Amino acid sequence: MKGRRGSGLTADRIWRMVRPFAIAISLLPSAMTELGCRRAPQPAQARARNLVLITIDTLRADHVGAYGYARSQAAAVDEVAAAGVRFEHAYATAPITLPSHATLLTGRYPPGHGSRDNGMRVNANVPTIATELKAHGFRTAAFVAAFPLDHQFGLDRGFDVYGDRLPRAPNGQLTNERPASDVVNDAIAWLGTTPRSPIPPMPNPHSPIPPMPNPQSPIPPTPNPQSPIPFFLWVHVFEPHAPYGDAADRRPVLERYDQEIGTANRELQRLLRALEPTSSDTLTIVAGDHGEAFGEHGEFAHSIFVYDTTLRVPLVMRGPGIRATASTETRPTIAEPVTLADVAPTALRMLGFTMPNVDGVDLSPLLAGGTLPAREIYAESFAPLVEFGWAPLRAIRSGAWKLIAAPKPELFDVSADGAEAKNVAADQREVVQRLESRANRYSAADLSSSGAAPDGAAADRLRALGYTSGNPQSQSAIDRPDPKDRREMAARIAQITSGELGGAALVAALEGLVRDDPRNAQAHLRLGIARLQTGDCARAEPELHAAAAAGLPSADIYVGLATCLGRRNDLAGAERALDNARRLEPDNANVLANIGILRAAQGNQAAAIEALTGALVRDPSLDEARFNLALAYARAGRRADAAAAARDLLRRLPASAPQRADVERLLRAVQ
Repeated sequence: MKGRRGSGLTADRIWRMVRPFAIAISLLPSAMTELGCRRAPQPAQARARNLVLITIDTLRADHVGAYGYARSQAAAVDEVAAAGVRFEHAYATAPITLPSHATLLTGRYPPGHGSRDNGMRVNANVPTIATELKAHGFRTAAFVAAFPLDHQFGLDRGFDVYGDRLPRAPNGQLTNERPASDVVNDAIAWLGTTPRSPIPPMPNPHSPIPPMPNPQSPIPPTPNPQSPIPFFLWVHVFEPHAPYGDAADRRPVLERYDQEIGTANRELQRLLRALEPTSSDTLTIVAGDHGEAFGEHGEFAHSIFVYDTTLRVPLVMRGPGIRATASTETRPTIAEPVTLADVAPTALRMLGFTMPNVDGVDLSPLLAGGTLPAREIYAESFAPLVEFGWAPLRAIRSGAWKLIAAPKPELFDVSADGAEAKNVAADQREVVQRLESRANRYSAADLSSSGAAPDGAAADRLRALGYTSGNPQSQSAIDRPDPKDRREMAARIAQITSGELGGAALVAALEGLVRDDPRNAQAHLRLGIARLQTGDCARAEPELHAAAAAGLPSADIYVGLATCLGRRNDLAGAERALDNARRLEPDNANVLANIGILRAAQGNQAAAIEALTGALVRDPSLDEARFNLALAYARAGRRADAAAAARDLLRRLPASAPQRADVERLLRAVQ
């Protein structure tokens, strides 16, 4: 989902759109010791020196030339595959951007890293590729293209540089994504800085000791102390995520989707050219984070269902040892099913290290022409539960079988029915029971028993959703709708969240959704914000109250209500609403900014300055908070501070931003 941001207290304030709520919970892998840590035979010590991970959002494997697509515009993926290896059957662990990327970087399934949906922060104690390689002396950098991967959600740990700053629209509003060209420009600029190490980096005493090299394999050369420091670079591009191109040109959606793949491809080819000087000793991995549905199984977009339409992804690798192996064994394609949880342990092993406590496995034996022990692969989507109050979906792939655990389970023989067209659950009850028990070992069908119990504000928010009542198997949990029974509604939700609708058409779609699903809290919230942005508080407030009554633990509800109350000068009511917002999200910068605006309206400039300064510490990009800070300084008689804040804001605003005129007037008044 692309939604973001809270609303302001007055009509011209807080320029951001509503964002999805974030839930910080602490979860541990429920089946890690059961199967996830099973180790395959160890291959020879890796010889790669650097690591490059490229992730392409929403890329289907069957729209890539290396996977047989004749009209492919993904030449960069094909290039890496041709020089290395392609995994024919690679699967995401969740059809959702943040949980899937968290798996890529940690090697854990979502119950193990804690991010079960966009906005749910990755556990701070879980090792990542970046934290491990940083401890081994690597330079580390990430450049990401969209808000779901914003640093506040926890994937920035271990990176020297985490490039997630998003541009502003001409009206000053922060956007939710940035083009691949900007991401690649930043990555290439970073690659151009190559500091050299006077001495090899010392090993981290807390990291696992790397296994001894195979005496029959070549020993990698000792690094030159004056050579560049090894690096890990992660580059994420958001194309071809919806909306695809310009929906107004009425071209078929798949044509626009392919065109967006082509846009990402052109930029990634530039990146590959920039990597050529280091390619001989760099492991390069390219992966999709999840697929996209265009009507298969009645699904559109992604995030709700766990069919292979949205779980199967391209995964290709090239680097030292891979090309020679593929050429010698004539196995450029690996058919054995793998999961994105395998990427981290494989990458670390090929660099000569070990990734601790993972659910995935090291795939090096496959790269050497060997096999892996039999195993099962897990995937899930908790978006139906978190966002709509429906039952979550969990999937287990074991041999020829794939089970989707749901109120109405589905079982497919994927060896003969790759399209998952025939549900054979009724004829294979023993298989269903066995695989359901396996799914339950990875995660329960709620969030209450998955790992350590949260405390404080996190517990309050989970209780608001019904996750942490005294009885996790309550009647409400049992009666949650099966997402399959909400296919038509899910398709309408996808249309709303895809960005393909806007203006009156978006409002009409939201009105229809809340009419047909009056308990859909997210729809009520989105409709309330859409009406609020047109200045229609009279019709916005009932929708915001409905979202609150449905149990949605979002500060955006109360910031929106405070906006309307402030417009009719009910400052006491606005304060109560903002108190609720802060209770739910005590560190939310938007909430603090609105509290600062309220304090200024109440005449308490000292409290306003404190709140607005706190908001800017948490989010320096909140330009509306900076403007109101300058106003509060001016009202408090601190003219120099007001002028400094105004000048700082002018440096940050685009030249075309309409707000510049107000800031310039303020600056002239206080100088």
